[in-house]
Amino acid sequence: MALTREEREKFLAEPHIAALAVDAGAGRAPLTVPIWYQYEPGGDAWIMTGLDSRKNELIKAAGRFSLMVDRLEPTIRYVSVEGPVVETATATEEQLREMAARYLPAEKVEGYVAFASADHGDQVVVRMRPERWVSSDLGTV
Repeated sequence: MALTREEREKFLAEPHIAALAVDAGAGRAPLTVPIWYQYEPGGDAWIMTGLDSRKNELIKAAGRFSLMVDRLEPTIRYVSVEGPVVETATATEEQLREMAARYLPAEKVEGYVAFASADHGDQVVVRMRPERWVSSDLGTV
């Protein structure tokens, strides 16, 4: 059964690992990779990626991307959302810390931030405005 708007937004706001998909050009399947993301109901979804990454180059070219998140328990549920890029900006350490805190235990956040700041190179935040949604809860299947 399809989720209501409130249910799908609440589910997307949970800290799932998303599958990001973006058009990879003529003759290629979409690039699909796991990624951390951030979302608050009613707002834009955002990801952080390397300035010079293939993801960022493909997203710039396509002007849009999709995210899909799912779970298996207590019921099989998924939400897929796609939309246009509304902003790309240089990532800040505060955004890196926010993203890390969403996915990591509190005691690991600062260590990860220090590592990522030193190791990952220049990062950007790409914001996507959710435009089309597909969702379902398959009950106790």
